[in-house]
Amino acid sequence: MKLRITHETHYSYTPAVETAQHVAHLQAPTTPCQLCLKHDLFIEPEAATVSNSLDSFGNHRLYFSLPTPHSTLTLRAESEVQTFLLEDQREAELSHYSQSLSWESAIAAYQYRAGMASDQASGFSYGSHHAPIDMAFAIYAQSSFTPGRNLVEAARHLMQRIHTDFQYQSLSTDISTPALSVLRDKRGVCQDFAHVMLACLRSVGLAARYVSGYLLTEPPPGQARLLGSDASHAWISLRIPNPQAVEGAESWYDFDPTNNREGWCSPGNDYVRLAVGRDFADVSPLRGVLQGGTHHTLNVSVTVQPF
Repeated sequence: MKLRITHETHYSYTPAVETAQHVAHLQAPTTPCQLCLKHDLFIEPEAATVSNSLDSFGNHRLYFSLPTPHSTLTLRAESEVQTFLLEDQREAELSHYSQSLSWESAIAAYQYRAGMASDQASGFSYGSHHAPIDMAFAIYAQSSFTPGRNLVEAARHLMQRIHTDFQYQSLSTDISTPALSVLRDKRGVCQDFAHVMLACLRSVGLAARYVSGYLLTEPPPGQARLLGSDASHAWISLRIPNPQAVEGAESWYDFDPTNNREGWCSPGNDYVRLAVGRDFADVSPLRGVLQGGTHHTLNVSVTVQPF
């Protein structure tokens, strides 16, 4: 599937910002399940300094500075991405390997043992600010992670429970809402459900990462697509430790608890990965340090259209 994505962010500041430094994660990477064909970023007012690099997670990261006073800031990222599902042979090989892997044996891959290397993704088994390790998450996950259960099957059961038990409710939370509060209240949005699932997996000893991206949403039958009605999305990737070599494949299995969807390296070809990290704090689309601009209003619109 070929998708055109427009992600526009607009800030209005009172009083004006005197000077600012920003970092953005707005460029989709090329992965085994997607190909970034084109990416353009427009900044208003014009930035004095712009630099691109890869962060420690392999995400495209852009720095820019605005050294002159400004009362508004507008970023518009325009991308074209080709998405596709993992080839059947590679998926079959990864699936065959994972079917023989219990969640207890996966945990062992992240535990320290003298003289032996741990899995390279062990860092994702530690708690983070938005997805901490806590007994409350381990207790919630317990009925999914029964003794000897297959790793993917157990995580799938956890995803389905979150999808069923939690209510999607816009504006019920913000990024400062703790995952423990979301677990207690059983309501939130996609980033909340991703953080809860991450915290559950890490609290039982597994490694998983946060994924930010976009999802093509279909309008109701007979209605036209509403420009700007889409939003950025979030889901999680579960690490399959020490996989057998499968050329061109990733040893991560994706779960979207918001929509109860899953798949190797992507929950579907209507998903576009933007960035991965320990939680939202690592992959925020835009953040910065400002001098001035005590008060601000923010408007974000995301449009994902098929060619």
